[in-house]
Amino acid sequence: MNDVSATPHFTPRPRVAVVFGGRSSEHAISCVTAGSVLAAIDRSKYDVLPIGIGTDGRWMLVGDDPTRLAIRGDELPTVTDVAESTAALVLAADPTSREITMLEPGVLPKLLGEIDVVFPLLHGPYGEDGTFQGFLELAQVPYVGSGVFASAASMDKEYMKAVFAGFGLPSGPYTTVRPRDWERDPAAVRAAVSALGFPVFVKPARAGSSMGITKVHRIEDLDAALEEARRHDPKVIVEGMLTGREIECGVLEFEDGPRASLPAEVRVGGDHEFYDFAAKYLPDNGTELDVPAALSPEQTAEVQRLAVAAFEALSCEGLARVDFFLLENGQFVINEVNTMPGFTPVSMFPSMWQATGVDYAELVDRLIQAALRRPNQLLR
Repeated sequence: MNDVSATPHFTPRPRVAVVFGGRSSEHAISCVTAGSVLAAIDRSKYDVLPIGIGTDGRWMLVGDDPTRLAIRGDELPTVTDVAESTAALVLAADPTSREITMLEPGVLPKLLGEIDVVFPLLHGPYGEDGTFQGFLELAQVPYVGSGVFASAASMDKEYMKAVFAGFGLPSGPYTTVRPRDWERDPAAVRAAVSALGFPVFVKPARAGSSMGITKVHRIEDLDAALEEARRHDPKVIVEGMLTGREIECGVLEFEDGPRASLPAEVRVGGDHEFYDFAAKYLPDNGTELDVPAALSPEQTAEVQRLAVAAFEALSCEGLARVDFFLLENGQFVINEVNTMPGFTPVSMFPSMWQATGVDYAELVDRLIQAALRRPNQLLR
């Protein structure tokens, strides 16, 4: 048992619960992100309580050792690897108390003290999609990042694109495949996808980290790609191919409103057809990141303008990474918005802000301070 983490909270320093892991297919990436944030939090300024959520949804007290959450070769970390106990942690959805309690069969409940703010480093469903944010709203616990609506809409690529269309923001062609569509009339689904032209990208509608994505070059391979996506999400989105450079831009909320970072470019190499999971996270992947991107001043200003516009259209808060394609005709098209982007020091979001003048430790501190200042959603 980590004695420091388990001691009731008596100091005036804000207590930050760093929550990571979760039930989604992005569990391991969330753990990697948490290791970096735990290493960067100023312990003279904050008390820290690391909480891991297992793949079964159980909350557990984990060791405060960031090195155990790193990728080792091809081996990805999990919450089980670093859990100090199988006892469940509980935060009640009770706005009158922010107490964390440890529950273990046959043992009296153990109070671990109150928390002041949550830093949710959860990626994917049951964490980044508004569900966890809704729970924190019920408990009236401040938290880092976007609220319920922005988290849910950004996670669901169909509705994210609908918001962009409503605000006149550029996005690419797509079709949505709901479970009943595929089960009742697969021929109509194949026809709708064919109308986009090949190749297409078949994606789970509500997943991230390139999980379950397939680049499909011909209609004969569509069925298998749809089934692969449906392993991660019963709703699937199929996007038409956009040819161009992959540009990303970070948005961070300051006291006077959101600002955009210098943009960066992803150049995928090796044997990767697109920016898939291995190209993003595994070593020696052949991917090159240009931070900042080689863009003209006019192009930089335009992508920054669109990044902030997308952030505001979705009612995002705190932080977001906005991904673009820069087409051959010079037009920027928004691909997606990620409300809890990869957050290791070498991830794109922190790297872009490092190039813009905000280093990693300052970025973490700024996000925590913003969450502490901000009331819960319906009180804003």
